[in-house]
Amino acid sequence: QVQLVESGGGLVQSGGSLRLSCVASGSITNKYTLDWYRQAPGKQRDMVATITSGRTSYAESVEGRFTISRDMAKNTIYLQMNNLQPEDTAVYYCHAVEPRDYYGIPGSDFWGQGTQVTVSS
Repeated sequence: QVQLVESGGGLVQSGGSLRLSCVASGSITNKYTLDWYRQAPGKQRDMVATITSGRTSYAESVEGRFTISRDMAKNTIYLQMNNLQPEDTAVYYCHAVEPRDYYGIPGSDFWGQGTQVTVSS
């Protein structure tokens, strides 16, 4: 079982930066898929950034502004967000997915409780 706790959200002006952190309890190997999602009021939860075995990918809307990274020694996943815009306002969630097992069966996934990011214009 993995528990995820996010922190680092807050209120920032347009053009500002924030760094979100997600601390995982329990061991997360390099084979886990680690994501950041966000959900704005009245909208669906969308993937923002993902990292698996060192490879990263981003939603088009944040490409070049956000950076996902991990510190395996600290069991922590980060999301560095630069040049924030009002449309980035949302609750940001950390997400972890276990690798498939020997038989190819998908592993469990885990969610954090979310952290609010608000960007004022």
